[in-house]
Amino acid sequence: MPHAFVLHSRPYKETSALVDFITPDGRLRAVLRGARAKAGSLARAFIPLDVELRGKTELKSVVRLEATGRPLWLVGEALFSGLYLNELLLRLLAVDDPHPELFAAYASTLAALDAGRPLEPLLRAFEWCLLTDLGYGFALDTDLDGEPIEPGRLYRLQPDRGLEPIEAFQPGAFQGAVLLGMAIADWAQPGTLMSAKRLMRQALAPHLGSRPLASRELFINLKGKPRE
Repeated sequence: MPHAFVLHSRPYKETSALVDFITPDGRLRAVLRGARAKAGSLARAFIPLDVELRGKTELKSVVRLEATGRPLWLVGEALFSGLYLNELLLRLLAVDDPHPELFAAYASTLAALDAGRPLEPLLRAFEWCLLTDLGYGFALDTDLDGEPIEPGRLYRLQPDRGLEPIEAFQPGAFQGAVLLGMAIADWAQPGTLMSAKRLMRQALAPHLGSRPLASRELFINLKGKPRE
């Protein structure tokens, strides 16, 4: 497995770049000096990297940057999906907060996108992994009181608590049968993937804040429809 991927890079001072990496040790920010040299060509998204950083503060320095495999050439919707994953990690991960399992999920999701696997199940699985790893996850087969989800009932999400049973339909509600399908990743059940996308948006929204996701806006502008 690679040791790092670039999440974002931007010019810094005259000839350097400020780079955000995702690694098993979490999101790390470092200055890459001489960014116009060969190493600068590696400071791009979706290239498996081996990186060595130095520094005792949050802002470190890159002392070695090498590719450990071929770049993942994501195109079309797979590219926008990869940019979406990067933006989620940039927005939600604190610097220097280790998340080795999340890094492994990110690396495997990029590889699956590169291989052309269906996008929606991959994105929903990664979002769920992200929420769970950050401590924001909730049960899909029991409600907020610990009672089993009933297929014939309706539920709404209380993001800080879990799924709450409701007596009548309201916007944003979920059918119990669909929630149980999500719990076992049964995407063949009609409506499950669409409902999972809606549920993940509701669950992520309080943690992302009011600022729109740039990757989603970019896709809307270029393609005319949202597909995160």
